[in-house]
Amino acid sequence: MSTDLLPAVHGEGIDTLIREVLAPQAQAIDEGRYPGDFMRALGSLGGFGAALPAGSGGLGLDLAAQIEIIAGVGRVCGSTAFLTWCQAACAWYLRQTDNAAARARYLAPIARGEILAGTGMSNAVKHLAGIERINLRARRDGEGYRVNGALPWVSNLGPGHLLIAAAALEEGGYVMFVVPPGSEALTLRPCPAFAGMEGTGTYGVHLKNAWIPAEDVLAEPAAFEDYIRRIKPGFLLLQIGMGVGLVQASLETIHATNQRLSHVNTYLDDQEADLERDFQALRAETLRLAGLDLDALPLDILRARARASELGLRATQSAALHAGAAGYLMSSPAQRRLREALFVAIVTPALKHLRKEIHALEQQAA
Repeated sequence: MSTDLLPAVHGEGIDTLIREVLAPQAQAIDEGRYPGDFMRALGSLGGFGAALPAGSGGLGLDLAAQIEIIAGVGRVCGSTAFLTWCQAACAWYLRQTDNAAARARYLAPIARGEILAGTGMSNAVKHLAGIERINLRARRDGEGYRVNGALPWVSNLGPGHLLIAAAALEEGGYVMFVVPPGSEALTLRPCPAFAGMEGTGTYGVHLKNAWIPAEDVLAEPAAFEDYIRRIKPGFLLLQIGMGVGLVQASLETIHATNQRLSHVNTYLDDQEADLERDFQALRAETLRLAGLDLDALPLDILRARARASELGLRATQSAALHAGAAGYLMSSPAQRRLREALFVAIVTPALKHLRKEIHALEQQAA
């Protein structure tokens, strides 16, 4: 059985932090504790900026290294892996923007975890895929914009956190922007209780006449389509880290329970060797994609992201079945991972959303 995630590149500091600080509170995070101290500590070690230059608060490595870090967190706590993705995604957005003022103001503090940031792009991404209407509306006001509207679910938020989102312009087109910490136009409202992952700092977001100056605009309408094309591959590939971590942890559970229950576990559908084979294939494909020209690989990236959801569902269910009654306890990591895997298959882009886009691209290629 594989014992490592993606090739080790981030050093003992992050591994120790995950093991000694995050692991003991994984259950409490699932039940509602936001791991703010861990997130800030992870940022101080470069955990959100592995793919960024050192001068921007990063580690000067690559996208594969950032996926590895997210996977390492997800091996212990899916909620915090999602938060790590949120923070790393916001850093990715800022790295890709043509707005030097926004990049200079926000990139390094987000990469270092000094400012925690929520990515409110779910609604816009679904809107652009023809799934739902866009909820935020903007109008030009001098050199900037005024934004109004509400988003039902945005994670990695709280007092003093930053928000990145997109809005439709009254005159047509879209704008993507930053709402800095402390904005009086931003109101956070509690969400209904989730089945798990309650510690993800998820709120309903309300923007009332929010002023977005030019220096906080990440993509103006004329550049929006090209900007989304640049950020989307990394957005998707980084999410695979959540699934990779869940599958790795599930394989460890299966391996451990088979030490005493293999005589009956052998009758289950998904066996350790089968899941390990599929895991290694997903891992190899993720590494391959992370090292290539992302703009040229939209279909391959969508397929890999879908496979991460599918394999996560299979592996976590199999781990719970291998564990038996012990895997049905609410305190069992196997039970928690079932809910985390369901989230990976639901969070934008959900599995059905991914399959919709895959189908459309396959039809174009036919």
